[in-house]
Amino acid sequence: MKLPAPIKISLLVIGDIAAYYAALLVGLFLRYQNTFIQQFSESHALPFTLMLPLWLAVLYIAGLYDLSKLRNNLDFLKTLFLAIAISGLLTIAIFYLVTTLGIAPKRTLFVFLVVFAIIEAWWRRTFNIRASFREGLSRVLLLDASPRAKELFDELRDHPQMGYDVRLWLKEGFHDPAHTDFRKLVRDHEINLIVVPAHLKYDAAVTRTLYELMGLGIEIRDVPTFYEMVFRKIPIHDITESWFIDHALGERKFYDDLKRGLEIVGALLLAIILSPLLLLIAILVKLSSPGPVIYSQTRIGKHGRKFTFYKFRSMPALAPDGSAETNGAQWAPFGDKRATPIGRFLRATHLDELPQLWNILRGDLSFVGPRPERPEFVKKLEQEVRFYNARHLITPGITGWAQINYRADTTTTDVEEKIKHDLYYLKNRSLIFDAAIILKTIKSLIFTPR
Repeated sequence: MKLPAPIKISLLVIGDIAAYYAALLVGLFLRYQNTFIQQFSESHALPFTLMLPLWLAVLYIAGLYDLSKLRNNLDFLKTLFLAIAISGLLTIAIFYLVTTLGIAPKRTLFVFLVVFAIIEAWWRRTFNIRASFREGLSRVLLLDASPRAKELFDELRDHPQMGYDVRLWLKEGFHDPAHTDFRKLVRDHEINLIVVPAHLKYDAAVTRTLYELMGLGIEIRDVPTFYEMVFRKIPIHDITESWFIDHALGERKFYDDLKRGLEIVGALLLAIILSPLLLLIAILVKLSSPGPVIYSQTRIGKHGRKFTFYKFRSMPALAPDGSAETNGAQWAPFGDKRATPIGRFLRATHLDELPQLWNILRGDLSFVGPRPERPEFVKKLEQEVRFYNARHLITPGITGWAQINYRADTTTTDVEEKIKHDLYYLKNRSLIFDAAIILKTIKSLIFTPR
């Protein structure tokens, strides 16, 4: 029986909790020997239990509950140990600052961190090896020769922990002369999931065969739907305009109104809390180079409306409008040499974007949504990138699903890849999804090297 992803994630969480308490008990035993049980029950159980949600939150923000990214390589171990280090530092700070917890464990906490790192690394390595649960995989028959089918085949072959095993890939699909009896093919290869091109749904003979196979308990998916499930993005070359109508991607009044109210409150609170930092950054920008503190640009927002977009200036003001562009609009390259020293720091930490809290209060931006682009680029990209203008169906955002899953735009190919993610967000947006994107944004700021 196949274990759904939520059950796998639940097992991961349970294992992490077990590793946490096991490390605490081992650490107390090494520190106190015969009285370790007494130490646990009388002074350590409650404070460490209160810290447990913090540890789980850091593991989540670090992406360690994303099944598609669990693998035994150096990058995974780096992320795991960095998450443990951050959790440990936060725990130390809380234990020493919140004296009502009653403990300030020095050597005990150090021993706990070392033991937990060992136990957690062993547990995670074991889980990653067995994460695919081979006996419960979806056994896939792939009937397509498109580039998207090749992407699917490669991804599922390299990452069995996602829960799929491509038993057979017939590039000629239902017209493969070597395979005409699909009932026998399904039975011989123990297939329980068939993936077909979307256009085959309009072939009466093929649809009849698929309907018969469904009667045998076989799951049928078209390539765009399965691609979306695997990659969490939309294959823009395999959908048509009717896809937008089928999924009703326009306004969602209750969600939009609730999100807007929460964003106003959130932006106000952040502006108040961060006001000393905003003032400090403004002073540093002013002192670092001549020009205005705030740099403004025209961007395209919801329904194609233009609005003024604000940032702390990070480059010398060379052009008359206060920008660093003397030859017209251009994409900023990686490691842009035009940035001032303070500007490079602001861009690396994304602190240059704090003035966009004002854009949120005005309703120009959301915290989460497609990144707004400049009119000079929009006009060109609408002609070159399929369904580019669909991103204007909703309010753009400071961060978004495309931003946390793909690098910054430098080419039209980058934009095309981001549109796939933007459409996935457009189709699946919800408050829970927004919260997850914000957490992943925090994770990328902390754990992504720059």
